[in-house]
Amino acid sequence: ALKPVQPDALRFVYDAIRLAQKALSGRVPLIGFAGAPFTLASYLIEGGSSRNFIETKRFMYHAPDAWHRLMDKLARVIVGYLKAQVEAGAQAVQLFDSWVGALSPDDYLEYVQPHVKVIFDGLKTTKVPCIHFGTGTSTLLELMKQAGGSVIGVDWRIRLDEARRRLGDDVAIQGNLDPVVLFAPLHEIERRVEAILRQAGDRPGFIFNLGHGILPGTPIENVQATIDLVHKLSSR
Repeated sequence: ALKPVQPDALRFVYDAIRLAQKALSGRVPLIGFAGAPFTLASYLIEGGSSRNFIETKRFMYHAPDAWHRLMDKLARVIVGYLKAQVEAGAQAVQLFDSWVGALSPDDYLEYVQPHVKVIFDGLKTTKVPCIHFGTGTSTLLELMKQAGGSVIGVDWRIRLDEARRRLGDDVAIQGNLDPVVLFAPLHEIERRVEAILRQAGDRPGFIFNLGHGILPGTPIENVQATIDLVHKLSSR
């Protein structure tokens, strides 16, 4: 059985947030994050990353009661973990569901969405922006919006303007540069960044970001050039 997570066991995370907040001196916001229930459950069940999530789905289908107990426990731990990050100084939090795109809309609705909703409902008292992000989620966007979050993060597999059309204007949107583009020549990076900002238009409620985590070996000078370019183009 999974043991309850004791707050003191993760004190080093909260200490790191306080140190980072002090070093930042308010120059930029500090974002906390946690893995989402499905992604965490898949690591627990598969023992690592997976292409097809066979064991995860087998468990989900063959033992639905046990699956929901696991997801409920993960959801409640995540709420406490993210609340503690906010108390330590995080000014926004992101729920990171890297592998939820492996699910069909029906499976997401039945096996995942209720537990994600518990998390976002539990975070409402923090009064901070909550980002709901997943990859490969072009078939799940509306269901993710229903689950919660003041911002929906999207990856590069869907055009930003299409994601905005489907999500509506009552939720902010984040994305969606392919992280591999940061390995490209600067002129190609500029072309891709301009395309995303053009799709975003001048409507409020947009956060430029990568469509997933930054990759090992990414040239730091390209990251800085991208940041500078976004600031330059956004100020026009």
